[in-house]
Amino acid sequence: MNDQEVLEILRRENHEFRHLEEEHRSLDQRLTELENKHFLTPDDEIEIKAIKKQKLIRKDRMAELIREFKKPAAIN
Repeated sequence: MNDQEVLEILRRENHEFRHLEEEHRSLDQRLTELENKHFLTPDDEIEIKAIKKQKLIRKDRMAELIREFKKPAAIN
């Protein structure tokens, strides 16, 4: 099973994965909005750092779910 197939299965069958992916996408959109501003306030810069941390947390958890999904397949 390739990585794309694993992603499709997780998107279809794992609520947590879908939720994390949606949150990650939403954070990415907000980050793009902020980074496209011509002038960033100190609050904007703080928000950018916080968003990047939140995105990383979600991406790490999604990667963990992928590893957990693949683990039983590797045993068989």
